[in-house]
Amino acid sequence: MSASDLSILLLTLRVAAVSTLSILPFGIAAAWLLSRWKGRGKVSVETLLSLPLVLPPTAVGLVLLEMLTRSGPLGRLLDRAGVEILFTWKAVVLATAVMSFPLLVRPARAALEEVDPRLIGIGRSLGHGAFDVFTKVSLPLAWRGILAGTLLAFSRAFGEFGATILVAGNIPGRTQTLALAIFHRTQIGQDAAAFRLVALTVVVAFAAVWTTEVLQRRRSRFARSEP
Repeated sequence: MSASDLSILLLTLRVAAVSTLSILPFGIAAAWLLSRWKGRGKVSVETLLSLPLVLPPTAVGLVLLEMLTRSGPLGRLLDRAGVEILFTWKAVVLATAVMSFPLLVRPARAALEEVDPRLIGIGRSLGHGAFDVFTKVSLPLAWRGILAGTLLAFSRAFGEFGATILVAGNIPGRTQTLALAIFHRTQIGQDAAAFRLVALTVVVAFAAVWTTEVLQRRRSRFARSEP
């Protein structure tokens, strides 16, 4: 592994980690609300949150780009605050966060839905508030599903390409992640160097997805073993 490869790998890992951590509280909150929601409109909200999974990443990137330009709704506010997002590492974090958010919410919601409502009711009957019941009952019982969703989100952020290249560009040392570097090296005929990066990507992605599968299987066995 060359120094350049290591630098790109570290940048990608750092961006994926920051992206995943930034969506974690919002993803868990969304999963909890959806798991408790029994009224109308739930399917519509779930569908809206899942759109990044089925939309072309470039379409998501274009929407983000239009929102973040100086004439866009968010861009004007950021410009007044002196915050620069486009074509910086922050844009990479934002793009990867948007694309990976559904992969965190879906497994976390499923895990929270499997928590026995009787246990939640007992917690409330003992005088605990909704937040205390969530942190002391729901969260400990659903942690495997939440962790599985977190790892899936990290994997998606780690390999994101389409939305990232539109809002962050492909700037070596600043916004060039593994996916962007693979594309760049292929374009300039450095196939061997591109395959080295592909190998790095496969190793990290395999480890994350393998861990997710193990957690999901253990969660299923745990759910079946409950009376």
